[in-house]
Amino acid sequence: MKTIISILIAVLVGLGVAIGGSQSGSTLDGLPVFLLCGILAFAVNWLVYIPANIYQTEKYYDLTGSLTYLTVIAIACLFSGPLDARSALVALMVVIWALRLGSFLFRRISADGKDARFDKIKVNPLRFFLTWTLQGTWVALTAASALVIITTETRLPIDIFAIIGLTMWVAGFAIEIIADNQKSQFRADPKNAGRFITTGLWAWSRHPNYFGEILLWTGITVASLPLLVGWQWVTIISPIFVIFLLTKVSGIPMLAKAGQKKWGDEPEYKDYIQRTPKLVPRPPKA
Repeated sequence: MKTIISILIAVLVGLGVAIGGSQSGSTLDGLPVFLLCGILAFAVNWLVYIPANIYQTEKYYDLTGSLTYLTVIAIACLFSGPLDARSALVALMVVIWALRLGSFLFRRISADGKDARFDKIKVNPLRFFLTWTLQGTWVALTAASALVIITTETRLPIDIFAIIGLTMWVAGFAIEIIADNQKSQFRADPKNAGRFITTGLWAWSRHPNYFGEILLWTGITVASLPLLVGWQWVTIISPIFVIFLLTKVSGIPMLAKAGQKKWGDEPEYKDYIQRTPKLVPRPPKA
């Protein structure tokens, strides 16, 4: 029963944001384009869930997440009014981000063979369905600011909000790529098998990739601010949701628990935890 309630809440939250973000937005035969994108965010995941559940595999979960972003952005661009510089740039940025992250995560799970988070979930069809539904909610909420920029009928020239937002996105995207590449290279070295990374950006933050993720979505929200009216303000949930998800739910807490289990008794690990910021990068303590 709890799982069913969670599924309903996830759908209602995702579609609720899509309805709010639809105010003053483009429509397709009377249906708000933003709301159509919200519906598609769930539909794509539910469709892929069917074969994933049959074969009890999570291999295409992250890849489907990226495909969902690409789908909703494509539909938003196709059925909204003529794109201006701000909306075209934002659409391009989300596409670049989705292609990069999706390919990166798919290569990682292909190399690892599985995602341990799903070991107990994928054997329970209802709980497994919940995870795919939550991915639909994730797309609907995180892409909200981008979708409101693309679908709104209000078009404004590039301003200080757009410049600051795009700069934040570029910085966040660069940090995320560098951090992921540094960790991949670290893990590829057999000498580092079973060890934790403490070099590069990881010497300045225990989760620099997450900081980059938060920064880039916040940047898109900043770029959207001059366009927001009425219920569209609900779309600022985008970076708030990303921060909550990564710092309180599936990101840092899960990794911290796993790290404590693996290396919690090691002096070197304890020293790293004490000296290195959890999220926002800064020089480590002496």
